[in-house]
Amino acid sequence: MTERFDLIVIGGGRAANLAIAAGNKGLKTALIEKDKLGGTCPNRGCVPSKGLHRLS
Repeated sequence: MTERFDLIVIGGGRAANLAIAAGNKGLKTALIEKDKLGGTCPNRGCVPSKGLHRLS
């Protein structure tokens, strides 16, 4: 079975906003992410490291 998409977005970080916008405009959109949605910054980068910094 072959599926066709109008837009394929690779990476669920900041590019996820593009996928959402395209879907809201009626485009058949696929979002490909190998890990947690949101990307590095909110899951294990910027945001978590700032939280740890405040604890010390």
